[in-house]
Amino acid sequence: MPHHTPLIATIAVGFVLAYFLGALATRLRLSPLVGYLIAGILVGPFTPGFVADKELSHEISEIGVMLLMFGVGLHFSLKDLMSVKHIAIPGALAQIAVATLLGMGLAWMLDWGLGAGLVFGLALSVASTVVLLRALEERQLLDSRRGKIAIGWLIVEDLVMVVTLVLLPALAGVLGGNSQGNEDAGVLMPLLITLGKVSLFIALMVVVGRRLIPWMLERTAGSGSRELFTLAVLAIAMGIAYFAAQVFGVSFALGAFFAGMMLNESEHNHRAAEDSQGLRDAFAVLFFVAVGMLFDPAILIQQPAAVLATFLIIVFGKSLAALLIVRAFGKPLSTALTISASLAQIGEFSFILVALGVGLGLLPEAGRDLVLAGAILSILVNPLCFSMIDRLQPWLDVRENTVPADTPSAAEEPDDIPVIHETEHAILIGHGRVGSRISRRLSEEGVPLVIIEDNRARAQELREEGFSVVLGNAASNHVLDLANVDKARWLLIAIPNALEAGQIAMHARAANPGLDIIARAHFDDEVEYLSEHNADLVVMGEREIARVMFSRLGLDSQRSMTPDSTAA
Repeated sequence: MPHHTPLIATIAVGFVLAYFLGALATRLRLSPLVGYLIAGILVGPFTPGFVADKELSHEISEIGVMLLMFGVGLHFSLKDLMSVKHIAIPGALAQIAVATLLGMGLAWMLDWGLGAGLVFGLALSVASTVVLLRALEERQLLDSRRGKIAIGWLIVEDLVMVVTLVLLPALAGVLGGNSQGNEDAGVLMPLLITLGKVSLFIALMVVVGRRLIPWMLERTAGSGSRELFTLAVLAIAMGIAYFAAQVFGVSFALGAFFAGMMLNESEHNHRAAEDSQGLRDAFAVLFFVAVGMLFDPAILIQQPAAVLATFLIIVFGKSLAALLIVRAFGKPLSTALTISASLAQIGEFSFILVALGVGLGLLPEAGRDLVLAGAILSILVNPLCFSMIDRLQPWLDVRENTVPADTPSAAEEPDDIPVIHETEHAILIGHGRVGSRISRRLSEEGVPLVIIEDNRARAQELREEGFSVVLGNAASNHVLDLANVDKARWLLIAIPNALEAGQIAMHARAANPGLDIIARAHFDDEVEYLSEHNADLVVMGEREIARVMFSRLGLDSQRSMTPDSTAA
């Protein structure tokens, strides 16, 4: 048996450490990203013990970048942006400018060049999608006016970073980095060539991709093979990213982003997102581990003042800028505080940008270490920012409800979180292939229905169709309360995750002892598990198929449904 297996060792150790440290971070009510980054630090070259293969980690992280950017494109919502465009677009651009200038000021104090300051400042200006969405979801703010502004703001930041990733290589030479073309050609020619290549790629994707990709998914879905469909999604994501890099010279990240956007045009976009989620999550974890490997903890001792200044720019500098900008638009203090807390951290795009900056010779490695230190510290502190706002919320509610009508705060639209009024109703958890059939039939029968869905885009579509929807994870007691579980008659758990379904059933039974709970299962063990966790009826698809088949044959279907017989 071969012992020199650096790829297996890197992936295995990375996953194991990321799991334990991510679980510990979650236990401490922190973002698991902190655990993933620390796992990378532990297997990096700057700490004793096992050291992962740096070159392999770089390639693995490139795959992580592709799949991260594919996910960004897949969930890109122009509609979300347009609903808050009057504040999100100018506000985000102004906040990016302020944060970038603050970063450039710190870079000037550290005696770095213009290019280093620009990359450093831009890296500090963009917030983490993962951290922001999780914080908003935990507080049921995704559907609020505040949440929509924060999400629209983040979309603008992401788009600015995508443009930066495209233009930075062309401008590297003039900014003091490694020139990517003929130095005698100046700035204009490389820039025009880059823009020309990107424009040609975008045109090809819009003209051909938006037709070809949905057609491919439609044909693949018609085959009935889940494995082939998942493979088609991954082939589209990575194939287009590689094609874009090889033929048009654009980054893997941009190619994957547009692959996700084009796939979002397909009616199978929700299924594509679900089927690729596992692999995207896995490589995203490895991406954060690979980023952590690059961090030299010695900078905390060697340059503590620079680390503190970086942290203050992220948590206070750009957050204060965002707060003042939101207030300048006439929004109340509660909205301004929520937006500023949402942006008081940095994440994925920051890491991608500093990696590119170091690779182009624009940013010194110390700059990358400062960004990584700032990211870890800001993600650690971010929950505290939201906790402070939660404590202030009663005072803010009183203040904003009593504010005179002619003050700027009075111009704020109320949060439009849908209120559930249904009683004696059915609660449906999950709206995939099973849930969609249930909701359609209940609607036809006139049964009052509330759907709990954790996919934001799908939840919005269901609301537009006239359904009452609660956005969130039903495993949370708070989400079940929002669906009026104590006044419901039926609970239909249509999600395929039996462990989560069991927790939901337990919480629901505690809230409503008379609730009729129906769940689905794939295996006999899951049937037993769900029954033990208060489900009144557990439907196993394989058993039902076999029962109908035996009934058609005129045989005793009930006797044939025992576990021993269905196992065959």
